[in-house]
Amino acid sequence: MRSFGSDNHSGIHPAVLEAIKQANIDHACAYGDDDSSEALQKKVKEVFGENATIFPTFNGTGANICALRACTQPFHAILCPDSAHIFVDECGAPEFMTGAALKAIPTSNGKITVAMLEPFLDAFGFEHHSQPKVLYISQATELGTVYTPEEIKQLSNFLHHNKMYLHIDGARLANAAATLQCSLKEITANCGVDILSFGGTKNGMMMGESVITFRPELAENMKYIRKQSTQLFSKMRFASVQFLAYFQNELWWHNALHANKMAHLLRSKIEETGSFEFTQPTEANIILVKFSPTLINNMLKHHFFYVWNENTLEIRLVTSWDTTEEDVKNFTQNLKLYY
Repeated sequence: MRSFGSDNHSGIHPAVLEAIKQANIDHACAYGDDDSSEALQKKVKEVFGENATIFPTFNGTGANICALRACTQPFHAILCPDSAHIFVDECGAPEFMTGAALKAIPTSNGKITVAMLEPFLDAFGFEHHSQPKVLYISQATELGTVYTPEEIKQLSNFLHHNKMYLHIDGARLANAAATLQCSLKEITANCGVDILSFGGTKNGMMMGESVITFRPELAENMKYIRKQSTQLFSKMRFASVQFLAYFQNELWWHNALHANKMAHLLRSKIEETGSFEFTQPTEANIILVKFSPTLINNMLKHHFFYVWNENTLEIRLVTSWDTTEEDVKNFTQNLKLYY
């Protein structure tokens, strides 16, 4: 069954799979002391800027934890939207591993503004309260919305003025860049982002997640944090070659652009079928729309997707780098049948 449940459900892009195959031909030193890992460090500086340093990790939660540990001490507070992955879907791991308090900020679209942050910064210097130190945002968000570069700059400027850090969860950073028609650097380093969880698993890689630091003090202890957080690869070359393939010929861009196009196509076909309520704009590769309980049950017989909010009957449809027009056609044909 073809899935619209998550872009994690898609397979591995052939170019990435071939890179893994080629890396398997000979022996290489472990823990990043191999030629491919060295080449990756150079490539990341080309893509993200000279201050960028990459630390591959096993998964997105591990990347988020390592990034947040680099930014905080246990008496700190981590601010995030109430739909944030670290707040909803990581089983308390960020608080458990950092010791810092997690403060969720209510949002209607998954995005944080400076005005939303201000009420949470009144505890500075008060020893009885956790001290705000880092803001976590996702780009694109869990709701499929996208921050503009100017919005990110406004956040980073405000945070830096208050001696705080900006951490971006970039599991879908490629989709956001494709939407904005920007380079990866233009929506991270150029916007004042301090640390980035950069992922490719959702966009054609097998297990491609990482932390990218943009400030020397955050990179200083990252290799120890990564090891202590059980996120250090032994056979690092198999992670590094995936990223190298991902960057080659802008594969990340083409994969994300295709996924976004399929999301817009799917939304347009749903709109043509009937009067459905979409709860968020489709700005990347995610659609949030309300279906009736009967329609949900009938559609789930043929297509996998998640009910995002059972109380409001919102479902979330996610397209991938390998979603086809045939997949979209099949979904809409069944939707017309049951609507």
